[in-house]
Amino acid sequence: MIYIHIPFCKQKCSYCNFHFSTSLNFKDEMIRSMKTEIRLRKDELQDKSLKSLYFGGGTPSILSADEINSLIDEVLKYFTFDNDIEVTLEANPDDLDKNFLKQLAQSPVNRLSIGTQSFFEEDLILMNRAHNASEAESSIKRAQDFGFENLSIDLIYGSPTSNLEIWKENLNKTIALEVPHISSYALTVEPKTALENWISKGKVASPREEEQNKEFYYLSDFLKDNGFEHYEVSNFAKPGFYSRHNSAYWKYKEYLGIGPSAHSYNGFDVRSWNVANNQQYIKKLHAGILAKEEEILSQYDQFNEMIMIGLRTIWGVDLESLKSKFSDQILEHFQHEIKSKIEEGVLIQENNHLKIPEKHWFMADGIASDLFLV
Repeated sequence: MIYIHIPFCKQKCSYCNFHFSTSLNFKDEMIRSMKTEIRLRKDELQDKSLKSLYFGGGTPSILSADEINSLIDEVLKYFTFDNDIEVTLEANPDDLDKNFLKQLAQSPVNRLSIGTQSFFEEDLILMNRAHNASEAESSIKRAQDFGFENLSIDLIYGSPTSNLEIWKENLNKTIALEVPHISSYALTVEPKTALENWISKGKVASPREEEQNKEFYYLSDFLKDNGFEHYEVSNFAKPGFYSRHNSAYWKYKEYLGIGPSAHSYNGFDVRSWNVANNQQYIKKLHAGILAKEEEILSQYDQFNEMIMIGLRTIWGVDLESLKSKFSDQILEHFQHEIKSKIEEGVLIQENNHLKIPEKHWFMADGIASDLFLV
């Protein structure tokens, strides 16, 4: 599978520390450089039949449909598409006008991941989103009108401008709109963001973990009552609508990341990442040089990643896979560490898989990190 990172946004959200630029001055050069990178790295993926192509960012919907199609055409020079490939485009509500959707509907894009975040104006203003509450709802309806049934929306809970009642209304609206996939995250305070600055100066209240915990478990119970499956800590889907792309990440499949700051993984022991600087990325690719670094993952690194990722999902960690992959020394340490966690009830062993009971999922990362090798 391939991930393409589009490093442009109209404006910077207050909570975001992803790599992007609000200047489109070098958009054409960036697209050319991405095409060069695709060509130079085409042999890094063993499987030439793609099951997923994902445009993330940044804001991929800031590109025109023609520009998106030109990148897809470049991919198709070196790869084929699986019969039921999932081609996802992350999009902001304010970009999804009728003309753009009409053009997208005629392209290979068959899944939209819409950055809704909230249906309430106060939340969107705090987050410095480019869309308003009306656009949050109307963009979803327009996408459905143009035949996009495979839709996902992002929702953020635990904002200082929100509370449990507002959160319930957000979820009721989502159900009414018949969206089949939801990715939902607690508002976090990342370093060097506007939100961190506002909180440090007392302009905005800090998110409260107790409130976020409450909203997370309401989210999980409510969506399951409405036919969703909670298949990863932050992800919920109607049957048949799991994100194929993200599920492959969580199952340690190989993937190729194209564009500034994009990461790649060979499915075994090599992870690489591109420089998080648009100008440096363009300059290097213009000279035919890859703008990436890589590392060989140690046994400890691989073990820790498998634990962290696996324990966030309904599939858990495959114990047979651990036995075949790691040394007796690592496995002995692991068995010793999980014993007390199982006794505490924060881990369970089921069908030779190690899992965190869903009632403890809000603390999944902390539970997993206690098992890490250092």
